[in-house]
Amino acid sequence: MAITFEGPPLPRSRGVLSACVLDSLRGPGSRCATDLVHRADPYGDDLQLALYLCYELHYRGFAGVDDTTEWDPELLAFRQQLERRFLVALRADAARNRSVDEALAGLLAEPADGEGVTHHLGEKGELWQLREYAVHRSLYHLKEADPHAWVLPRLRGRAKAGMAAVEFDEYGGGRADRVHAELFARLMADLGLDTAYGRYVDAACAEALATVNVMSLFGLHRRLRGALAGQFAVTEITSSPGSRRLARAMARTGAGADAEQFYAEHVEADAVHEQVVRHDVIEGLLEEEPQLAPDIVFGIDATTFLEDRFGAHLLAHWEAGHTSLREPLEQTAPGIPK
Repeated sequence: MAITFEGPPLPRSRGVLSACVLDSLRGPGSRCATDLVHRADPYGDDLQLALYLCYELHYRGFAGVDDTTEWDPELLAFRQQLERRFLVALRADAARNRSVDEALAGLLAEPADGEGVTHHLGEKGELWQLREYAVHRSLYHLKEADPHAWVLPRLRGRAKAGMAAVEFDEYGGGRADRVHAELFARLMADLGLDTAYGRYVDAACAEALATVNVMSLFGLHRRLRGALAGQFAVTEITSSPGSRRLARAMARTGAGADAEQFYAEHVEADAVHEQVVRHDVIEGLLEEEPQLAPDIVFGIDATTFLEDRFGAHLLAHWEAGHTSLREPLEQTAPGIPK
């Protein structure tokens, strides 16, 4: 008997755009009004959820949604309008006129003031804040490496080999129990969270959705392969120091051995990945296609811009003593305030 792999249930809408996509996924005959897209906040809940829904059809899909919907021409046309709105905004708000070397140097420099989400969590973060951080990040980490795998067929030579080497590590080096997505699921279990893929889409903020959507946007378009390489550079180069602080936070709050191990694993692995990404992926891509330099820089700057927005959202809520989530979490982990 064939085993069916069913995706997560559909989330709730956040406005007219996401409601339109949900209607299209639930059954034929629905049409999305593209004239509404240009009025939407490109970083807002509605547009970002609509994009996320469209992109998830290329990953695990959704329970009850026919697999053929992945290539529905009208839904793809609507997704194109959403992408255009998002991409135009990113180019206007995030793009900076600088070289690849300057952009990479910026990633290597730790902020002198010690500001940022991982600094906060490492030094004084509470367990409930670590749980919220894991909820937001679960949208990416439960499919860690998958968005970046889209770029492999678009590369060659050193860039392709370097990218494949890093991805091999992300997928556990051939060991299912070491796949990073599985390690993150164990982290979530330590934190008393549901480990089901897509479980917390309704709880995640628009800023978190945008950090995931930009990976899919760059990865699914061959013309944006340089931007995906830049996005990947941000992910790997900034990971090691941040992971060290998060491992410390997990240990300090008694989150659990698996919670601490996930970030401890990334401290060592991503320190190596940083070198591979810089010297093989980025330099190799520039040797083959030097005209992609501005796209690489754009990928770096767009990702940094979105991560900064996400971090600002978290810190603003936490410093006010409020949840950063759109809905409260169940009180299932020890030490969580009611």
